[in-house]
Amino acid sequence: MSNIENQTERQGWMSLLAKASAAHLAQLMGPLDSPAFDWLRTPETGGVMVRGRMGGAGAPFNLGEITVTRCALTLRAGGAVGHAYVQGRDKTHAQQAALVDALMQTDAAATIRTTVLEPLQKAAKDRNDSRARKAAATKVDFFTMVRGED
Repeated sequence: MSNIENQTERQGWMSLLAKASAAHLAQLMGPLDSPAFDWLRTPETGGVMVRGRMGGAGAPFNLGEITVTRCALTLRAGGAVGHAYVQGRDKTHAQQAALVDALMQTDAAATIRTTVLEPLQKAAKDRNDSRARKAAATKVDFFTMVRGED
């Protein structure tokens, strides 16, 4: 697998972990043995500027700040490094996301994928489908009747 494919795959699971519910991630991580690790950066909370674009293509503008928690750790066995940035102040969420990131770079990746990432992906899909159904229920179709007069 090329470096670009690895990077794209990692971006996918990092995004999934950042958007996941902290409670759901904790529930999925519960039965797993937590590996020994050392902190590279303990969980810390701060703010980041969110930028937007009108219509997705307009000039960027500063929308406002959001609170994020970040951390980095390294596994004692193997030395894999895990990073996490999550919205909000939940340091446990950031730690668990960083652990999953690190474990996905080890031989435990297949187990982590099936026990943690796939259930999170299904939950995200269910949330998106539910949101789409709610939006579709409010859709209004406008049409023009042709009266036959020219």
